[in-house]
Amino acid sequence: MTTDTTSHADLFAPLSLPRGPKIKNRFVLAPLTNTQSHEDGTLSDDEYRWLTMRAEGGFGLVTTCASHVSAPGKAFAGQLGCFDDRHLSGLERLAAALRAQGAVSSLQLQHGGIRSLPDGGDLVGPSAHSDTGARALTEAEIEIIIADFVAAARRAERAGFDGVQIHGGHGYLIAQFLSPELNRRSDRWGGSPENRARFLFEILHRIRAACRPDFQIGIRISTERFGLVLSDMIDLASRLFADGGMDYLDLSLWDITKEPEEEAYKGSTLMSLFAGLPRGDCALGVAGGIMAAAQAELALSEGADYVAIGKAGILAHDLPQRIRKDVRYTSPTLPVSPEDLRQEGLGTAFIDYLRGQRRFVEG
Repeated sequence: MTTDTTSHADLFAPLSLPRGPKIKNRFVLAPLTNTQSHEDGTLSDDEYRWLTMRAEGGFGLVTTCASHVSAPGKAFAGQLGCFDDRHLSGLERLAAALRAQGAVSSLQLQHGGIRSLPDGGDLVGPSAHSDTGARALTEAEIEIIIADFVAAARRAERAGFDGVQIHGGHGYLIAQFLSPELNRRSDRWGGSPENRARFLFEILHRIRAACRPDFQIGIRISTERFGLVLSDMIDLASRLFADGGMDYLDLSLWDITKEPEEEAYKGSTLMSLFAGLPRGDCALGVAGGIMAAAQAELALSEGADYVAIGKAGILAHDLPQRIRKDVRYTSPTLPVSPEDLRQEGLGTAFIDYLRGQRRFVEG
């Protein structure tokens, strides 16, 4: 859906995906690490408040943080879990509240792989990794983890979520399989780009087969870094769009105006390399440095179907409402006070996590 110009009103046009409910606008809360849930993966009141305030504030689709699909795949402290039925009551509570506020809901599914916490058991990845001490997964273990993703998606469906987002970026397990640097396997799970993508496609297809026909499935990918090859990721996006199993592709770009690191692609933005691909009925979303109404409009004018909001959504739970009222809206200047963040629904654990981010929190 590429247009020469995009008006302010286009940000508030509904978005229909191939499956599931219509999204009321083009604002999506990006999946954000917040470290607020309980250590057993059950939902905390702080994480519930953080997410439901964004639904109340007008985000059309609210995505949870990365939720680990198996206990050993936990990647950060205070991570939301979806690997056990004990997580269901909290997930049900969250899904119901998001729906009551008019938001479409998505539970992001993730396994940390070599980036998992070392106290969760053996570290595993597609291949052995000397820096972390991770060992290579056996084929039988790969099948178990695929089944874990499917079981987690079924759990999200039972809890009342409208869909799931498969986390294929940021150097976690799926991205590790996609990387020729980290995946040095010689079996059907490694080698060619097609074999390295097999893990992701098997997860996608098996979730699609296991869940109801109108269950939404999105996929988030990184486009470079983390040992990834940009040409492989462009080809992967083309294959995913053509496959028909997913409903939207979510690009984590860091900056929507960024040029690629690879010299061969200089002169284009990363976003344009993907926005120009045929996508059929699938939607394309972009995340990266969208802090103002004008940047959100730019993303749509350059071919994105929606904007995934991270930092700006932390700073304003009602960002969509603020942009609707003010076509020149720009996010507050960083750093901000802890009290400002508390007013926006962040708990102590999230604020402490943000203290580790450059110039985010005062003091």
